[in-house]
Amino acid sequence: MNLYHHPMSLNARRAVMAALHLRAPVDLVLVDLQKGHQRSVDHLRRNPNGKVPVLEDGDFVLWESNAIMQYLADVTPGQSVYPQGAKERADVNRWLFWSAHHFTPAVGVLNWERAVKPLIGLGNADPTEVSRGEKLVIECGRVLDTHLAGKDWITQGRLTLADFALAAPLMAMTRAKLPLGDFVHIRGWFARVRDLDAWQRTNPGQDAPERATLSPETRAR
Repeated sequence: MNLYHHPMSLNARRAVMAALHLRAPVDLVLVDLQKGHQRSVDHLRRNPNGKVPVLEDGDFVLWESNAIMQYLADVTPGQSVYPQGAKERADVNRWLFWSAHHFTPAVGVLNWERAVKPLIGLGNADPTEVSRGEKLVIECGRVLDTHLAGKDWITQGRLTLADFALAAPLMAMTRAKLPLGDFVHIRGWFARVRDLDAWQRTNPGQDAPERATLSPETRAR
């Protein structure tokens, strides 16, 4: 399987983290967003949205990071991050949807204004958008922090795909100046996520090879 990604993509990171944790037999293939490779004819055949991540498993092509995580878990025997029971799985799915529709877009506003725009030469952050983004992030932060009170992980009392989904946007914590510092339960949970091998091995500050194979020797959890 090929997993097309970019190390600075919030959405791609959750899929790569899941692949690493599951020891999935995937090749990581870099799509250079800064060079516009996501708009190439070949990539648009894989994903007409022109985004990453994309998973290619033979003639089966899948985009959307949460769907990719779910698929990788479903094809991994004995995995524990995506439960089989209907209620337990619905609980994880609830947070995947919340991440996709509320938390990640909120973080995305501040990441765009404070990190991406200066990087690609689009000028300074728009104060109106920054104010809107901070309000959204704080609203989401209250929901998540309240939920995490007395919990080590998002759901099931153990690490699940929900943790990967919600942690990935927080790679923008510093550069986007996310206003989450007052949420003690989020801070504690995020510290546990940062200790995971899958998080440390997807550190975007590290050199990212053009192509990296998750061989049995390197697929450590």
